[in-house]
Amino acid sequence: MSAPLSFERILYTVDGAIARITLNRPEKRNALDPQMLEELPQAFARAEDDAAVRVVTLEAAGTDFCAGLDVTTLQPTADPAVFEKMRDAERLVRLFLLMRRLTKPIVALVRGRALGGGCGLATACDIVLAAESAQFGYPEVRIGFVPAIVSVLLRRSVGEKKAAELMLSGRRITAAEAERLGLVTFVFPDEAFEQESEAFLAELARQGPQAMRLTKQILYHLDGLSFETALRTAVDVNVLARLTEDFARGIAEFLRK
Repeated sequence: MSAPLSFERILYTVDGAIARITLNRPEKRNALDPQMLEELPQAFARAEDDAAVRVVTLEAAGTDFCAGLDVTTLQPTADPAVFEKMRDAERLVRLFLLMRRLTKPIVALVRGRALGGGCGLATACDIVLAAESAQFGYPEVRIGFVPAIVSVLLRRSVGEKKAAELMLSGRRITAAEAERLGLVTFVFPDEAFEQESEAFLAELARQGPQAMRLTKQILYHLDGLSFETALRTAVDVNVLARLTEDFARGIAEFLRK
């Protein structure tokens, strides 16, 4: 495993083909502050540029994944400073856009609580693995706030009625319910979480990087396309995939069996 690169709010290491990004504010339940929202895109960009990296993980130090936005940065002031607040919100938008455009799969490893912006951060990953005791929720309404930015991700993961209920009630849900709703990919027992997660990551890292890149491209490019346009776009990706080294190698291995 490579030595950690220099950040203040996160840790970044590379372990073989896996880049590991760790939220590192355990004393604040890994709440997102402006500095962390500046460092995370830098870490993801570094993983994107590293040709040896095939998979990126997002995890957290301490007992909680992420408590959401640091409420101390949300306190009202005498000067509304609209544009300053807009700049803060834009940091989260830029992070989510970067994560969506990353060509390598991002896997969230969630232990403890993932709330508000923290739940949105997990949902922004391509795959979410959760410990059985993990909790998820959007409690913003309970402090008179709105989970506006993360609602875009939530609405794409669950149905309209369920998204409305989660946002309007602010209640927490278990990892098992999150899995049923589509917010979580797999739930593993707490005592086996590390072992099961590492086995999953090892298997994912063995997949062809070109094939994974094109899979992410078609998966997210379909948003907002008409049925016919989506099919036409899929044809282009289908043809491109057949021209890759991953495909040639995969077919050759299949024919040898």
